[in-house]
Amino acid sequence: MSATDQPVRDEGHPYQDASRPVAERVEDLISRMTLAEKAGQLFHQMLGMKPDGSTIDQGDAGMIPMDTTGLIQSDALTHFNLIGQHAPRAIAEWHNRIQRLAAETRLGIPVSLSTDPRHAFTDNMGVSFNAGAFSAWPEPLGFGALRDPETVRRFADIVRREYTAVGFRTALHPQIDLATEPRWSRQSGTFGSDADLTGKLVRAYVQGLQGERLGKDSVAAMVKHFPGGGPQLDGEDAHFPWGREQVYPGGMRENHLAPFKEAIAAGCSQMMPYYGMPVGTDWEEVGFGINKGVITGLLREQLGFDGIVCTDWGLVTDADLFGERHPARAWGLEGASELDKAYAVIAAGCDQFGGEARPELIVELVESGRLTEERIDASVRRIVREKFTLGLFDERRYVSPDEAEATVGHADFVAEGAAAQRRSLTVLVNRDKTLPVQQRPKMYVQNFGTAAVEKHADLVGTPEEADFALLRLRTPYEPRTNKFESMFHSGSLAFTPELLKPLLELMDKVPTIVCINLERPAVIPEIAENAAGLVADFGASEDALLDVVFGEAEPAGRLPFELPRSMGAVRAARTDVPNDTENPVFPYGHGLTL
Repeated sequence: MSATDQPVRDEGHPYQDASRPVAERVEDLISRMTLAEKAGQLFHQMLGMKPDGSTIDQGDAGMIPMDTTGLIQSDALTHFNLIGQHAPRAIAEWHNRIQRLAAETRLGIPVSLSTDPRHAFTDNMGVSFNAGAFSAWPEPLGFGALRDPETVRRFADIVRREYTAVGFRTALHPQIDLATEPRWSRQSGTFGSDADLTGKLVRAYVQGLQGERLGKDSVAAMVKHFPGGGPQLDGEDAHFPWGREQVYPGGMRENHLAPFKEAIAAGCSQMMPYYGMPVGTDWEEVGFGINKGVITGLLREQLGFDGIVCTDWGLVTDADLFGERHPARAWGLEGASELDKAYAVIAAGCDQFGGEARPELIVELVESGRLTEERIDASVRRIVREKFTLGLFDERRYVSPDEAEATVGHADFVAEGAAAQRRSLTVLVNRDKTLPVQQRPKMYVQNFGTAAVEKHADLVGTPEEADFALLRLRTPYEPRTNKFESMFHSGSLAFTPELLKPLLELMDKVPTIVCINLERPAVIPEIAENAAGLVADFGASEDALLDVVFGEAEPAGRLPFELPRSMGAVRAARTDVPNDTENPVFPYGHGLTL
């Protein structure tokens, strides 16, 4: 018998009565749940949807095989992470469809829908989505450049409004790791290298998403990646076996932990540990999501966190992504069975398995006596308590597609995001007061759309004809052959000689303004020395950049990390120590005013 093929009971149970206290409703619901229904609550799986807002079910094409109806009505899952970009109305209609599927189950437990960040420019299905119809803001590094908690609080409040309009009630963010290893691919999702600033900004972020306390208008913040995922050995990412080791050669473990203490003090509802496996510490050398000393000993007992702890995605089950096999990411237990990995997650003190749908493993662990049902109840209690608190059992189960269409991408939200993009821009070089460019020059451009530039300048076909050249670059990286890994920009931060040579030749011919996107700290000493103007962005539109270049907007950014002078300096720096490279081209906090 499946979790939900029992007859529907009569209405009128205490857990269905909105006038009763949440604690009473939680206990009544748990008392009525089967073990299989409880097990279903412990899984937070990815789901896709069709462009028209309909569900993907067994036999339908998709990046990941899905059976939406089966997951909800047979496996009793009620937590899903929507992947991909979609129209707001379609998301709202899809959300209501899956809520109706959940309402038809024996107990009618509502779905909690989550999302990775989708308000900036990164488009990597493993970590973040391009804003699309949602208001577009800088990446978190841009907020680190602005150093303004009120801007972050306002941003998070707008995220809350846009999310709740379409049905998202859990944000798989903010990411508050510290950017201390310059090569690490996940830095664009952080606030930079400074722990104190990150602590201030995460407080504002949580307040914007959740309010003063979690309630029916909140979006639950799943803060990540506990206890700080920044110090990855050689900057390789722990999504992959060769990036599993996390190290602290500078002894600054507490510095990486500090922002999480601020998040807990702010009342964050959920926490996600990273994949990383600590090496050379007094912690057990297994990934943080299966590390009892870190989850139970540190997070639960020392820091007093009693919210939901959800693992990062895919600790138990091997997965096929883009036709390539990826092993389960329970580093340190690679040779263990799926059952043993599932046991390790619960034994460590986690409540939910991210990116998994394996409730049968929990049932087997309880029925075999390895786990008690009381232990499962402790996690289910946290999980359903949040659903009641968010109003999902009551008036907030469904959303209005009309309201979703009107709210997401509202003109006021878009304008605030655009203003934040402009203010976050960081001027690194302004030789001979090149910036802002005056009047209407003749401009030679590379990697900019001609229509955008033509609003400000007359375009010419060669550098020799130009008053200025305008060039847009991205931080260099080493291409990786693995398709999923290729989305995570890793390795060298320096331009190869072959790429650098034509850039310097251009700068030698004509005063050149370089705009560079810093998703990681680029190694650009030659460019800094030869550019007439150098502007860093952390997620900004062409129009935002051009408004600053031509004096129509004021940049206010300061570097959220230092820019190293060489890859040798990067390799010599201590992975866990912020801003530790020798003689950087630009120090942390550098930024010019115009």
